[in-house]
Amino acid sequence: MTRWHYLVPLALFALLSAFLGRALRLDPHEVPSPLIGKAAPAFALTRLDDASRTIRRDDLLGRVWVLNVWASWCAACREEQPALVDFARARTVPVIGLNYKDTRAQALAWLARYGNPYEASLFDETGRVGIDFGVYGVPETFVIDRRGVIRYKLIGALTADAIRTRLRPLLKELDA
Repeated sequence: MTRWHYLVPLALFALLSAFLGRALRLDPHEVPSPLIGKAAPAFALTRLDDASRTIRRDDLLGRVWVLNVWASWCAACREEQPALVDFARARTVPVIGLNYKDTRAQALAWLARYGNPYEASLFDETGRVGIDFGVYGVPETFVIDRRGVIRYKLIGALTADAIRTRLRPLLKELDA
């Protein structure tokens, strides 16, 4: 066997190490979404707090808004709740909740216990609208512009740092 045969496995190892090193530096909350830059999926869902009232995507056109996907069974949603409540208190933009694969009673009890940051929370009992938005799991947060175009997606708990460094600058750029 010549010396060149030893270089092939070494080169493959170096290449795999480079890919792994690059992957380890990526932020798991920044999973690219094919929906960024595209219209938010159309929906018509009842409000969590009032099953007789329906909200549609088109009802929100003309203003920048934040969609926060959450559930009462989600531990990370509880982690993000204080930052989300503080953000909503500033009333920079409407914060709309998407209650994902939950029960109405448990979700309402959860909001009563931990605080309700939402102008409205939509009830997505089957998770169909969440799937249309490409939700991987909860919580996830989207920024949607005046034309109904998704401009940003954050996977995982929203933090004060993410609000300060990502959401607020984007909202300022969108002139919210």
